[in-house]
Amino acid sequence: MFDVTRLEWIREPSKYHISPERIEITTLAHTDLWQRTYYHFRNDNAPVLQMKTSEKYFSFVVQTHFDTQHRFDQCGVVMYLDSENWIKGSIEYENEDFQHLGSVVTNHGYSDWATTAIDASVKSMWYRLSRREQDFCIECSVDGITFTQMRICHMWEAQDEISFGIYACSPEDSSFTATFTHMDITECRWLAHDGQQPDKE
Repeated sequence: MFDVTRLEWIREPSKYHISPERIEITTLAHTDLWQRTYYHFRNDNAPVLQMKTSEKYFSFVVQTHFDTQHRFDQCGVVMYLDSENWIKGSIEYENEDFQHLGSVVTNHGYSDWATTAIDASVKSMWYRLSRREQDFCIECSVDGITFTQMRICHMWEAQDEISFGIYACSPEDSSFTATFTHMDITECRWLAHDGQQPDKE
């Protein structure tokens, strides 16, 4: 069973609930994670709940539930080392027609954002974050069974111990409650590429 007692807050929100089976985070307005690129601003005030590990090969799975109604409201999976080195995967609400399913990778203080448009009616998504030493993969799934790759990236500062978990935020003047369930840590499900050396024990 996923051990919620190992989780630690970075920027604890004013309203939340944690149980072994379910975590709820109610966002505060004007909270976000972003560094420099394109917009030039730096936002580093979103609540992040995560645990530490030195394990070099693993996968973390979580299902998110959300009733977002305002632009940029988001919740998902995160690997946050410090303000200038982190990755996140989530759905960001845009309008009544569509949302952005995407990921942000921030290395050495610069963020990039890769997205695809999905229907605004989607209010639940599974994520799987996998680590292979300093390389990471974020995947998503609508049923928790079949996962689709969203992003592969290298994190320069993820050399030994890292922290990973969940986050939720509302960059504009809004608030919503994000719910996280089915949290689990497994052996690395991001398998070695054909021709690559076998996974280490």
